[in-house]
Amino acid sequence: MSFSIAEAALKAKKAARQVANLTAKQKNQLLTDIAEALIANTDSILVANVKDLDAAKENNLDAAMLDRLALDPERIKSIADAVIEIAGQADPVGNIANIQRMPSGIQVGKMRIPLGVIAMIYESRPNVTIDAAALCIKAGNAVILRGGKEAIHSNLALAECIEIALAKQQLDPAAVVVVPDTDRAVMNELMTLDESIDLIIPRGGEGLIRFVCENSRIPVIQHYKGVCHLYVDSAADEVKALNILKNGKTQRTGVCNSLETLLVHQDVAATFLPKAAALLAEYNTVIHACENSIDYFSGAQVATEEDWHAEYLAMEIAVKVVADFELAIEHIEEYSSGHTEVIVSQDYSKTQAFIRRINSAVVMANASSRFSDGGQLGLGAEIGISTSKLHAYGPMGAESLTTEKFIVMGDGEVRD
Repeated sequence: MSFSIAEAALKAKKAARQVANLTAKQKNQLLTDIAEALIANTDSILVANVKDLDAAKENNLDAAMLDRLALDPERIKSIADAVIEIAGQADPVGNIANIQRMPSGIQVGKMRIPLGVIAMIYESRPNVTIDAAALCIKAGNAVILRGGKEAIHSNLALAECIEIALAKQQLDPAAVVVVPDTDRAVMNELMTLDESIDLIIPRGGEGLIRFVCENSRIPVIQHYKGVCHLYVDSAADEVKALNILKNGKTQRTGVCNSLETLLVHQDVAATFLPKAAALLAEYNTVIHACENSIDYFSGAQVATEEDWHAEYLAMEIAVKVVADFELAIEHIEEYSSGHTEVIVSQDYSKTQAFIRRINSAVVMANASSRFSDGGQLGLGAEIGISTSKLHAYGPMGAESLTTEKFIVMGDGEVRD
């Protein structure tokens, strides 16, 4: 029997009403069951993941893509732990805030409610299948998950864990749909189903996200890319700066919160850049350097305008010496993708000015960009990182998958 995305979306819309009416206790038990199913089925998930990895290698996918695709027992446990963490969070649904009594006598407030049906379109990362499902359930939503062909075996193995948990709680299996058909036509049709689906969140390469934004009839949360900057100020602690550079650039290069551009104040360039060069050379990092920094690096390439816009997702980095704090701010404002920016400085006034003036989704002082992650920021996991400022901005947890309705409580009041 062939798969119909239109039929699946209609069923998800019906199932969303059931999920929206689950109590906090019921949702948390469902999430606990999913986590337990993941651990219990680790071996079968890994067998499926090997199929995907073998195919990816045959198709010459790059190292960053392979890293995102790969699962091991530790990663599966981490995914399960994130689900448990989400279960332990406060339920966002039904919260009432800002109750005020109006001159008419009525009381007005806002209540958090589910969005309805959320569709995820994503590439490579099988962990998104579980993270998205868990967050949508916590927020009282149904979800349609359309992963890429490179992770289809892994995603379907993970889907079985969700199906086991839904069946255990006697819930509609249409509440979480993992699309088994990776044909592009299915995705194209999905983007037209605005009567069944309330929001689309694309997660992957910039090309995929632009395609979804340009072709969807459904509202889209945007996250084009992560051009994350590290600015080393004249008042920086160089030991801290080096550690933050090392962690942000070398720990895991194929993720959107890794560093792509290093800005260094000219007053510390002569002492800091030789140390940075030695550190980056240990990891065979390709350097794209400005004319004022290139002499500090062996074999560096001259940075072009494209390098300031680049999301390398590889062991590459762009380096620029800036004359002062203002020019660092100016560079970030011009080239930022709105993801994450970091300042290293012991000057409190500088860090506070940086935090106040830079309006990326996450702004940090004296901490690694790798903390720009839903799990690290207290969300348990993230369904994506919004770099558009409407509805949600930055890493999106369960609360970002809800909206608000006005509620009015009266005692027979009528309007004059």
